[in-house]
Amino acid sequence: MIILGLILLLIGLLVGMGLLTTIGGILILVGAVLWILGATGRAVGGRKHFF
Repeated sequence: MIILGLILLLIGLLVGMGLLTTIGGILILVGAVLWILGATGRAVGGRKHFF
């Protein structure tokens, strides 16, 4: 999810589309939160790991 967010963020910045930049930033934040929660051992949505 973080990689997809980075790709969308870069495409949005290069093309100049604010919507892609916003979606990319949101995906990066959500992916980072899920990664941190999974690394601490906390189960999120019934799963311990998000791949």
